[in-house]
Amino acid sequence: MAKRALIEQRPWLLASIAAATAFYFLSDNPVFEGTWGLLAKGASVGLLAIFVVLRVPHDHEHRADSLLLVLALALASAGDVAIELYFTVGGAFFAAAHCVAVALYLRNPRARHSPSQRMLSIALLIGTPLISFLLSGRAEIAIYAAFLGAMASAAWYSRFPRYRVGTGAVLFVVSDWLIFSRLGSYDLGVLPDLLIWPLYYAGQVMIATGVVQCLRGEQPVR
Repeated sequence: MAKRALIEQRPWLLASIAAATAFYFLSDNPVFEGTWGLLAKGASVGLLAIFVVLRVPHDHEHRADSLLLVLALALASAGDVAIELYFTVGGAFFAAAHCVAVALYLRNPRARHSPSQRMLSIALLIGTPLISFLLSGRAEIAIYAAFLGAMASAAWYSRFPRYRVGTGAVLFVVSDWLIFSRLGSYDLGVLPDLLIWPLYYAGQVMIATGVVQCLRGEQPVR
């Protein structure tokens, strides 16, 4: 079984990492700009969706969760491409992805929460749109960030491993904050250029692999 999984399933994860790495290092290359760059960017998270399809058990108990995760990743992949062409359309795709992810996390609540974890979940829900507005100075960004904060808050509140899925969602938030800093008066130098894509993609990988491993029962929920 391990050999079959390696041959048939994990290469999709490796292909996703390869596409993300190529986009990061070659996106400024004239040969890689345009169609090839968009394909690499979209494939980075799109291939994670295929990885999920092949790794999550195809039984009735896990079917809905698998479909929700795949849909969230597919919408994010579409957003990755669309945002390069039309910023607002890309944001709409991501907002839809966050809504689907919230549905997934709310379907999988954690039985117990410590006071500190509960407070962190609330802080993500409220703080994400607030900081996003302070960084960008735009109301429409704050509205989008309300969906982003709901996603991160629900991820942290879910039964999925916090130090993978919850942390991945937080990395997603930080990546978007770096984007929003470009829209406002904050000058963070080269940090956005260096960190936006690695933080975002690492967050998506942590979310996808964390949910998959939890559903497969390969690691205990922390």
